[in-house]
Parts: sequence; C-alpha cells; structure tokens
Amino acid sequence: MLKDFKEFIMRGNVVDMAVGIVIGASFGGIVKSLVDDVLMPPIGLLLGRVDFSNLYVVLREGLTPGPYAALAEAKKAGAVTLNVGLFANTVINFVIVGMAIFLVVRAMNRLRDMQKKDEPAAAPTTRDCPFCATSISIKAVRCPNCTSDLQGEAQG
Repeated sequence: MLKDFKEFIMRGNVVDMAVGIVIGASFGGIVKSLVDDVLMPPIGLLLGRVDFSNLYVVLREGLTPGPYAALAEAKKAGAVTLNVGLFANTVINFVIVGMAIFLVVRAMNRLRDMQKKDEPAAAPTTRDCPFCATSISIKAVRCPNCTSDLQGEAQG
C-alpha cells in the first residue's frame, strides 16, 4: 500500500497539481491584499469615504443595542449582520483571480500554437485520382474506384 501511494504521489501530474495549489494559495493572498489594501480604499473614498470592509446591514441587534461603529463591534455584540462590503471584496478578488488565470491560460495557448507552427507539416498520405478525383493512397498504382493505371502519373 505504501509503495502504491509513493507511485501515486510521484506521478508528474500530481506534483504539478500540488505546486499549482501552493502557488494559487499564495497568489490568492496577494490578490486579497491588492483588493483590500490598494483598490478598495480609493473606491471607498470616491464613494464618500465608505470603508467596504465595514459596509453591512444589521438584521438583528445583539445583546448590546446598536448603532455599531464597525462590523467587528456588531459581531462582538452578537448582532446578526449582512456583510455586503466583505461580499463585494470577495467578488472583486474572484474577478481579479479569474482574469489573471485567463491571461495565463491565453499566453500558454499562444505559446503552444507558436510551437505547432514551427513543426513541419506532415507529409501527405493521400492524393486525388486524376481521372475520377477520388482520394487514394499516395502509394497507389491503380485507382480502386475507377481502376485507372496511375503508374505513368506524377505522384505527390
């Protein structure tokens, strides 16, 4: 069982997946910081000094009645809140990560397409019969459709 597990773990695609998960988690942290610390403060400033991390709606007050100055204060009081600002931050995180993944996949596809263009085209394996226009093997000396003799015709 241990041997099978070792073989499973050492497969290339499993190792690649593990590396992708670790890098993805790190990238997620960077994007979260970008949204929370760089993008949302200016957006909040433009919208009238709104701090999106503290944008919430109280559904039910807690033990200590509101109003609450911040989301942390409302949670500490036990209030039930609808955290609209945190949801907005999460949606923006998702859009940024999705766009970054899209750009990476697009770049990889372009590289793959460029490599395909560099490869020489495969030699043709068929040709058309000059008499009946049927597709036949390039090595054929007689057309299987019209039975014409093709030995005198130029091949290829």
